[in-house]
Amino acid sequence: MSSTPSRMPLIDMVKGLACITIVWHHLAFYGPMSDIAQPLAPGLIGWLYDYGRMAVQVFLVLGGYLATASLAPQGVPRFGHAGNAVAKRFIRLVVPYAVALLLTVLVAALVRPFMAHPSVPDEPTLSQLLANALLLQDIVGEDALSAGVWYVAIDFQLFALSALVWAAVRACLGAWARQHAARLVQTLVVVGVAASLWIFNRLPGLDMWAVYFFGAYGLGMLAYWAVHSSRPWAWTAVILLLGGMALALDFRGRILVALVTALCLVAALRSEPLKAVRGFAPLVEIGRMSYSVFLVHFAVCLLVNAVVSHLWPASQELNALGMLLAFGLSLAAGRQLYLRVERHVPSWSTALRWQAGLVGAGMLVALSSNWA
Repeated sequence: MSSTPSRMPLIDMVKGLACITIVWHHLAFYGPMSDIAQPLAPGLIGWLYDYGRMAVQVFLVLGGYLATASLAPQGVPRFGHAGNAVAKRFIRLVVPYAVALLLTVLVAALVRPFMAHPSVPDEPTLSQLLANALLLQDIVGEDALSAGVWYVAIDFQLFALSALVWAAVRACLGAWARQHAARLVQTLVVVGVAASLWIFNRLPGLDMWAVYFFGAYGLGMLAYWAVHSSRPWAWTAVILLLGGMALALDFRGRILVALVTALCLVAALRSEPLKAVRGFAPLVEIGRMSYSVFLVHFAVCLLVNAVVSHLWPASQELNALGMLLAFGLSLAAGRQLYLRVERHVPSWSTALRWQAGLVGAGMLVALSSNWA
């Protein structure tokens, strides 16, 4: 889920659809509005609850595609120093992330006294706040402060892993063999995708590490090279082989979604008429601000859940309307976060200020709760 717009309407439309699916998955997953409204549309809410999360695979594939486009379109890194590329990525991700988490901490503190529900986060601890601020929460065993923030940490890991591998290949080969660098990088990506899809992604205990998700991310990389290759059929065959073997070894719906996404991406972006499509403007706009919507929607949904379920705890119709309201307000809040924070080029000082604000506000919330 890139923190910058792809500037390709077709890709932005796909991101918009995936973003909408994720928001509705969380609306179905985190009640109590969905619990009350469920009898009105049990099939739809059940589907969103069980399968809506698979839209994450779409973002993983698109993430790999866009990372390749920006870092190594020809297979050879075009960035200078890997550390600088990784640091810029961290800053761009973490500034809107910290703003959204700060909002979530404050909303959770506001609703906690009158909404006893598992979806309401507990008072944060200092270690939890620090781990979330540094994108380390799952690695160190701390609870996330908001729904879906694990993905931000994984996105950063995947980007950093890719940049470091590409930089290492460039450094190790030296000038005499740089003409072979692209082929070596692409071979390493193919091997990495195979290892992830065939081995690591079948081990749930690894789901806090990039290797678990690199299969889908790497399929996006291969899709980029297929789109821009003079031999797209060869790359498409590699994608089919890797994904097909993964499904034969251990069928996983999420891998099927990633494989279909990569193949559709190749087919669509190899087609000049489709590539030129300007798209449905509202979906394109949601796609461009999808990262901000993804970050802020949980706080909005939590607040609307608290108000609607408290005022109308037994009305199925009003709670269903509350879900629609939460969705609309999530888009509105995401737009504001996008326009006021994400779209601006951040700095280290900005990132540190917002991270310090997150930790400070979280500790004040915890202390005030203890005093009360």
